[in-house]
Amino acid sequence: MQEQIKEQTVPVKVYRTEDRLMVLAPMPGLEPENIQVEVTRDGHLQLHGDLRATLKGVKDLLIDEWSIGFYTRDLELPVPVNGEMANLAYGNGVLNVTLPISEQTIPAQLSLEQVAPGRGLRQGNAGHPPM
Repeated sequence: MQEQIKEQTVPVKVYRTEDRLMVLAPMPGLEPENIQVEVTRDGHLQLHGDLRATLKGVKDLLIDEWSIGFYTRDLELPVPVNGEMANLAYGNGVLNVTLPISEQTIPAQLSLEQVAPGRGLRQGNAGHPPM
């Protein structure tokens, strides 16, 4: 059986505190450089995980329920956020996006810096309230 690569919609958990919106998304098997996050002008959070690996034709694929990559999610945010001040963390196959709530949405394209194999970080505000 030939491996068929398909885009996978990522499930999310969204939490809110008084000043932060947190989005958790499982994206197993990726490295930080495979992940892109965007906060759009119209208040959406877009998550993308690029394809990392495929079977090289040396195995017989018997069941194909998931692949490492081509993860995607477009989520309408419930409140305006400051994308430039966002914190990102990736570890144990889960992406954590922490967005400060703001008066209006500030768009941003975000990426992770690899801090260890399979772990990435981006500190936009290091836990401090945005100015």
